[in-house]
Amino acid sequence: MGTLKGHLLPAVFFLFFSLYYSVLVSLALLRGQRFLKPPLPPREKRGHSWWQRLPLEGVVKVVASLMGIIPEFFYPPGVNRLKMIDWEDPRRPFLFQNNWQHITMYGFFLLSGVVDIVSRSCQAQQSMKLERAAEALAFCVLALLMVAHIENKSALEVRVHVLFIVPTFLVSLVLAVEVWVPDQPQLWVLKTWMGLVLSNWLLQLCLVMYVPPSGQPWRAENPGDLAFLTIFFCWHLALGAAMLAAVYGICSLWHHRCSSGKGASGAKYQPCPTSYSSEELEKLGAGAELQGGGV
Repeated sequence: MGTLKGHLLPAVFFLFFSLYYSVLVSLALLRGQRFLKPPLPPREKRGHSWWQRLPLEGVVKVVASLMGIIPEFFYPPGVNRLKMIDWEDPRRPFLFQNNWQHITMYGFFLLSGVVDIVSRSCQAQQSMKLERAAEALAFCVLALLMVAHIENKSALEVRVHVLFIVPTFLVSLVLAVEVWVPDQPQLWVLKTWMGLVLSNWLLQLCLVMYVPPSGQPWRAENPGDLAFLTIFFCWHLALGAAMLAAVYGICSLWHHRCSSGKGASGAKYQPCPTSYSSEELEKLGAGAELQGGGV
């Protein structure tokens, strides 16, 4: 991950999910939905084909995580970093600590994807609390590893990674709160906003460390360069809010256009269109809340 491509992969991954959640949150707020994502019905009422039950979100997590883990072990071709300890050295030193940090980070997001797949495809009843807990754990581990990652780094790398830790910690905190207090619109917005900031800042990190637009490298010994990093991060807070507002605006136009079209045709607009009735959704929601008492 210590390359431009290595940082671009998680940046694009986080940006994809942040934009996806921006659309979900915007539509949920516009429709007045009680749930961000309605709970799934019992397994016997779902599709019989395995690919119909397979959650796209979990599959993307697994694939993206594997795309990050495999290069950490075997890129460039011919390299093998599976060995963690140098047994030939009498001191038995650890090897490839940065790579193993990245592998651990990807591994917990892989675990989150596997939990999503098992919860939605294999269990008789979806365990939403378990899914939230696994995702919260992945972001907590990411924040913890970033704290260790900045040891023995230059002042420039320390500053950009500390600023990256801020939204990462906030996302992990919101996800942890949602394990016990789910389906709060304020938390939806905060989580999505910080996700956009996190992904945008990771892209900014690529520019700062690998391809500076000026053509000149950032100087860690220059206080002005370090000060502007914090200034740019504050701009990214505004950029994330602007992106979320833009997605909400686009979704609002689409929502009002669709609802007006259905109203003109005499069809009543449903706030949460699914293949199940509102009574069934209420029963599913009640079951999900009762299930929240245990993972």
